[in-house]
Amino acid sequence: MWRRAFAKPDSHGRCKRSLNPNKARRKIVAYLAEAISYRGDPYIYERNYPAMIAIIDYGAGNLRSVSRAVALHTPDFVVTQDPAEVERAAAVILPGVGAAGDTIRGLERHGMIEVVQATIASGKPYFGICMGMQVLLTASEEDGGTPCLDLYPGLVRRFPKGLTVPHMGWNQVRQTQEHPMFAGIPDEAYFYFVHSYYTDPEDAALTAGATDYGVAFPSVIAQENVFATQFHPEKSAGMGLRLYENFVAWAVGAHSARTA
Repeated sequence: MWRRAFAKPDSHGRCKRSLNPNKARRKIVAYLAEAISYRGDPYIYERNYPAMIAIIDYGAGNLRSVSRAVALHTPDFVVTQDPAEVERAAAVILPGVGAAGDTIRGLERHGMIEVVQATIASGKPYFGICMGMQVLLTASEEDGGTPCLDLYPGLVRRFPKGLTVPHMGWNQVRQTQEHPMFAGIPDEAYFYFVHSYYTDPEDAALTAGATDYGVAFPSVIAQENVFATQFHPEKSAGMGLRLYENFVAWAVGAHSARTA
C-alpha cells in the first residue's frame, strides 16, 4: 500500500514503485504535519483549520478507541476540550463512560453543556455513546439522582433487582426504525454493552433500537440529527466499525452542505 501511494514517474513518465516503505511512511507523516500539530498523543491533536468531526473530551470516555475507530474512515477529526472547536465542527461525537454525576460535572467543567445543547439544536449530526446517550434525558437515578441535559423527557433507570449488573458483554440490537446509520448492519446484530442503567424516554418514538436484558430497553435512540447508542461501537468489532463508517458518511454530507 505504501509503495503504491508514493510511486514516482521516471524520466519516461512511467511510474516506479518505491522500494522503501519506511521512506513512504515518513512522507505521509510530513504531509500530515503541515495541517496537524500534535500535543504528544497522536490521537489528540490541534490543527490550523476546523475539523469535520469533533470528539468531545470532557476528562473521561473511551477517547483512544473512539478516535482510532473514526481514523479508519477519515483523518478529518479532532479530540478536543475546546468548546470553540466543537462549535466549528460539522458533526460531533460525545463518548462517555462512568457515572452520570461525573459526566455532567466534566461537561460543566469544560464548558460543554451549552455546546452539546447548541449542537443538537443546530441540526449538526450528533453521535452519543453510552453516557453520551444517557445525559440527553431529563435525569438519572444514578448517584442518588442526577439532573441531566433534559433534551428529551425521560429518566435513566437502574436495572431491576435480581439482574446481574453491570449488563456486560455481547447482546443483540433489534432495529425498531430505519435509519441511515444502520446501513449495512443486519437486524438483531450483536454489540458490546457495559452499563448498569438504561434510558427510559417518555416518547417511545425516540427508540430506534431495543435490547432485552431482563427488561426491554432502548439501546439506540434517534431523532432528526441525533443518533445515540447505549452500547460501545468501538468495542463491537465489525458492526461497530460500520456504525462509525456510516457516521463519517453522514458528517461528510453535513460538511459539504456547510461549505457549498
